Amino acid sequence: MTTLVACIDRTGNLGAEPPVVGWEAVQSLVTDLGVADPEDSRVNCVLEALRVTRDLRDDGEDVVVAVLSAAGDSVSADRAVARQTEQLTDEYDLESAVVVVDSAEDERLVPIVESRVRVDAVDRVVVRQARDIESTYYLLKQFLADEELRKTVLVPVGVALLAFPALMTLADSPAVAAGAIAAVIGVFFLYKGLGIDSVLASLPGQIQNALYSGRVSLVTYVVAVGLALIGIFAGAIGVSATANDAPFILAMRFAFDAIPWLTAAAFAGSTGRLLDEIIRDDRVRSAYVNLPFGAVAVGLVVRGFSAFFLESAGVFSAFRMPAMDFGAVSIQGMTLEPRIRLLLFILAGIFVSLVGVRFSSYFNESDLEEELAEQSDS
Repeated sequence: MTTLVACIDRTGNLGAEPPVVGWEAVQSLVTDLGVADPEDSRVNCVLEALRVTRDLRDDGEDVVVAVLSAAGDSVSADRAVARQTEQLTDEYDLESAVVVVDSAEDERLVPIVESRVRVDAVDRVVVRQARDIESTYYLLKQFLADEELRKTVLVPVGVALLAFPALMTLADSPAVAAGAIAAVIGVFFLYKGLGIDSVLASLPGQIQNALYSGRVSLVTYVVAVGLALIGIFAGAIGVSATANDAPFILAMRFAFDAIPWLTAAAFAGSTGRLLDEIIRDDRVRSAYVNLPFGAVAVGLVVRGFSAFFLESAGVFSAFRMPAMDFGAVSIQGMTLEPRIRLLLFILAGIFVSLVGVRFSSYFNESDLEEELAEQSDS
């Protein structure tokens, strides 16, 4: 059985009667084509067909190489290629074929060859120096035919082009208009790239399922969002009341005022998820148990560092512990240095984290004992 290596050319004008069959005939043809027009992409296509033929012969296969060509309108060209394929199939008792093409237009003829003989591979030749203009045209056609790509790329670009003259008129500044458009396009790309659109699309269904299933986490998530908004508001008020204009100090002041509320928000959300896992009587994963403790530990550490920087910058005075009297025991008031206060916050964060690890290990041990008991009963 023989394998056909077919180079397809739909433009015609080979200078020889198609099909051109055989190693010597194809070599002579590629020489004539190259001398006539060295920039012709068909030269690369025919040379690729010869290379594939040589490789298959080296592997011990019976191979015949041919160049199929036709000119004229679409129907006559397709039927001419079909007749040439049938002629080669009858003459050489073909078992399979490898088709070599150099453009999307030629690649459209592959199904015609495949209907006459089994096609094992299609080799697309693209010149390294410059892509074929015809191929680029068909790639653009495929791009424009994809509705999702049109919405993602063409719609933002079109809106930006329409908004640019309007913003230039309103702002009376090309730089401001270009900056605003760039910011909006950047937000849109982040919105699509991070998959926020998918999350928002699935959010109503998740909320509906949470309402129907009676999950505690739905309420705690709402509480967490409220606490986070309060934290942002408190941080903004603290920043506005700070006399220091240094960006780092303002950021530390925002963190100092907002972190208690943000920590409470994270604690509420994670606790609700943990309660859901416990109520469903599932194997509670250690991540759900550790998360509330981790949120509190991180909050303590961030609060300590932000207080240290603010006290060192003189934004507010050092913390003073008031005097306390417990009858027989009395504690005098003292002022904690910023370093001591930072150390206490760090130690408190580590302690809370260790408590979370111990609590998680207790849950895991309980789950393991229950699993072993169920196995022994079965």
